[in-house]
Amino acid sequence: MSYDPPPPHRYPPPDSSPSYDTYPWVPRQESEPAGRPPRRHASLGHHSDLRVLRGAYRWQRRVATLTALGYFVLFLLLSAFAPSLMTSTVTDGLPTGLLLALIQVPVTWVAIALYEQTARRRVDPIADRIRKQAALDAKRGAR
Repeated sequence: MSYDPPPPHRYPPPDSSPSYDTYPWVPRQESEPAGRPPRRHASLGHHSDLRVLRGAYRWQRRVATLTALGYFVLFLLLSAFAPSLMTSTVTDGLPTGLLLALIQVPVTWVAIALYEQTARRRVDPIADRIRKQAALDAKRGAR
């Protein structure tokens, strides 16, 4: 004996759930409103500039993070595996380990400067272009 599902009804019965016609995971086909013309431009959410912006921002974070953390990990590795180097003196009474620890502060400033420079050079122009495109899309949608 085979089971044939009932044919889909154009209008659901009055006491049925909203998922009568489709399963919950199947998206409903929405029709365009009658008064609005079809879009000629892709919406901002599908724009490839967003992917480019995410990539530029990801690269920016990596550069700044690897600058600061890379130096700190180098300092830790030298402390753990080269104690004779870290205890040797650079000048009268100033050990190499203390000098390298004090250099950590300027390295952090360099990481912050790199973060700001890459933001101005790579991320901000893309974000400005997306912002202008969004303003144009909003003007088109208001008409």
